[in-house]
Amino acid sequence: MCVNYGGRSELVDAVQEIAAEVSKRKLKPGQITEKLISKHLYNPKMSDVDLFLRSSGEQRTSNFLPWQSVYAEMVFMDVLWPDVDRNTLWKAIEIYAMRDRRFGKA
Repeated sequence: MCVNYGGRSELVDAVQEIAAEVSKRKLKPGQITEKLISKHLYNPKMSDVDLFLRSSGEQRTSNFLPWQSVYAEMVFMDVLWPDVDRNTLWKAIEIYAMRDRRFGKA
């Protein structure tokens, strides 16, 4: 759970840090990679999201971890967060297990 978090702000902060390195000539633009961007995120040691469970019936990501969840499997459930229990989580995992993960490939 993230409080007062905005994925776009996280990306802007990462890009600003990288731009500062480029302006100080510590880094060349051609050296900017996905891995480098990931290193400048708020929690660079966090692995990418595999399963993105959205409760409340809403079908949107709400600016939550846009970089880390790009290849996540999304499961939207019509249950409010306080009511998410073991059965809800298990159902989400079952749905996830049936997915064919392609990581952006067709």
